[in-house]
Amino acid sequence: MTLKPMKRTARLAYFVSHPIQYQAPLLRRLAREPDIDLHVFFASDHSVREFVDEGFGVKVEWDVPLLEGYRYEFLPRVQALEPSRSAPFSRGIFERLRGGGFDAVWVHGYSTVNSLRAILSASMLQIPVLLRAESTLHDRERSPAKMLAKDLFFHILRKHVSGVLAIGQANAVYWRRYLGSEMAIYAMPYAVNNAFFEQKVMESAPKRHDLRREMGLKEGWPVVLFASKLQSRKRCGDLLEAWLRLRAYGLDAYLVIVGDGEERARLEEQTLSSAFGNDVRFTGFKNQTELPALFALCDVFVLPSVYEPWGLVVNEAMAAARAVIVSDEVGCQSDLVQDGVNGRVFPAGDIDALRASLRDVLSVPGRAREMGAEGLAIIRKHSFEEDVAGLRQALADVVPGFAKDAC
Repeated sequence: MTLKPMKRTARLAYFVSHPIQYQAPLLRRLAREPDIDLHVFFASDHSVREFVDEGFGVKVEWDVPLLEGYRYEFLPRVQALEPSRSAPFSRGIFERLRGGGFDAVWVHGYSTVNSLRAILSASMLQIPVLLRAESTLHDRERSPAKMLAKDLFFHILRKHVSGVLAIGQANAVYWRRYLGSEMAIYAMPYAVNNAFFEQKVMESAPKRHDLRREMGLKEGWPVVLFASKLQSRKRCGDLLEAWLRLRAYGLDAYLVIVGDGEERARLEEQTLSSAFGNDVRFTGFKNQTELPALFALCDVFVLPSVYEPWGLVVNEAMAAARAVIVSDEVGCQSDLVQDGVNGRVFPAGDIDALRASLRDVLSVPGRAREMGAEGLAIIRKHSFEEDVAGLRQALADVVPGFAKDAC
């Protein structure tokens, strides 16, 4: 009898700034792989306690588990500072890699002092590095000097990276631009816990009429939803103006704005001075478990951002079977939004095009519901399982003896 060779377990170190609500379910999923020994290293614990989110401008304490179901460690810090490019400065990265017997290192991001130290430490120890980040070419304009410095930075960085884990098509184009055609790129798409949102929206559906009554929304009028940080780059003001033009055109609809931030006061002032201000609702920040009820309430979700690397809230809206409208600078649009099928894509900053997109989705009875159903079918194929497959392929290529297929 010929015995089959034992498949090798890959010991994987993951370095990331802090526990992230979107990533926790993925880490739990990866920890279930029998031949991936995952150990997560966090630079900060600020997100597991109440903290002030700079984008929302309010105190936040996530109401979903961030640390359950996987092995992790908070790295000791020189100073207890909140995450930034230069802080916190963690101690012991090189020592943990040298003594941990790791086969590969996965690093999230490349612009912080800790991520660069993790990359360089692994390179010095000849441990393959897999890099994942959100960057796209849709970004703020930079001077020629800054672009030259960026090219030089990546020329040096590519020597220390074995492969990149692309979150989507726009991200893959970015890696090709800065790391060259020889760099190995593996698809590890940005995904959310689709099952969670599907289930919670289904549970919220019977309470939809009660929520409409609580918010003072008349039956029969469709609801347009925005849910994100109220920052200038999110362009909620564009949506408000497009919605006002839609109302002036004669189409009745409510606008619900979920979130908080630096733009809220200006948006509220603009709303109060408009003829249709009574039909706008500002809810403030809502936590993860509160969002599904608002997705169940709406007919179409809109994210009009500029410089948006991905936009995971679009995944959530699609998992809730809602039509979506996004700008062409939202990173996920090339992967998730098929214009005219499950939503619309409009040129960023073009308010009339956004108004036309809203009219297209809402003016025909049943169209928003049909688009939402198409979106749900799309997002079900864009899940943590694709992430696992992409990471396994990368590990198979950099860890001798590791099989891309699960044991």
